[in-house]
Amino acid sequence: MTKGNILITGASTGIGAACAKKFINEGYAVYGSVRKQEDADRLVEEMGNDFHPLLFDVTDEAAIKKVAAELTTELDGQGLQLLINNAGIAVTGAVELLDIDAFRKQYEVNYFGLIAVTKAFLPLLGAIENCSFESGKIINMSSIASKRTMPFMTPYAGSKAAVDSFTEGLRRELMIYGIDAVTINPGPIRTPIWEKIDVKMDLVGGTIYEPILKRFIKLVDKESKDAIEADVFANRVFKTFQSKKPKVSDVVIKNKLLKYNLLSLISARRIDEFIKKILKI
Repeated sequence: MTKGNILITGASTGIGAACAKKFINEGYAVYGSVRKQEDADRLVEEMGNDFHPLLFDVTDEAAIKKVAAELTTELDGQGLQLLINNAGIAVTGAVELLDIDAFRKQYEVNYFGLIAVTKAFLPLLGAIENCSFESGKIINMSSIASKRTMPFMTPYAGSKAAVDSFTEGLRRELMIYGIDAVTINPGPIRTPIWEKIDVKMDLVGGTIYEPILKRFIKLVDKESKDAIEADVFANRVFKTFQSKKPKVSDVVIKNKLLKYNLLSLISARRIDEFIKKILKI
């Protein structure tokens, strides 16, 4: 008998997989979205029978609705204690050179996909009249990039800023059902997303941006080596779930005092100058 049911999108690797392991170890049943059957099989083998793979892509609204209906039948009057919207990608490049489709791809996954999943599973979180189970919670995985946007990360940062605003409005609407919704805004976490960043290097070759983007990628690589371990971050996610009144937007980053709190006291123009210097713009 498990303590309850947790749904995590993007559970195949990284933060999603680490959170799945943490919640299973704490006695919960985890329903994790994956896009490939081989990932589903691998995760069940690694995590055991308390991991239940859900095959859908967050950009496929019809598939999401189908899975939500099937899960409602399977849970048979039970609800979800938590939805973690974690699935995401990072499109990187100069705004001037990226085509609109690159921005659309970024928002389809990180923003519209998150909305589609949230809407489909709201009833299982308790967004129904005369609900027979206790209302659940929503944790939307945002990023420190939504608050501190670096050059070449504009599509990603914009999508995460949209997630922040969506979550704030959603939380205030869902108070009527007793459902809480918050964001966690991590800095670098040691996950495969660093290896899968969609850098459009072919677009910048021979342009004024090429040497700057190369220096930026080196900076990202350096930051990734000092990133928070995924299992450490998963512990933070679990504590957020446990908290009766968690922070509505929790920035999680190493050396937070120096890298975030103190920077908040510096003007945006001064930060511009610092970025200009470090990237030799």
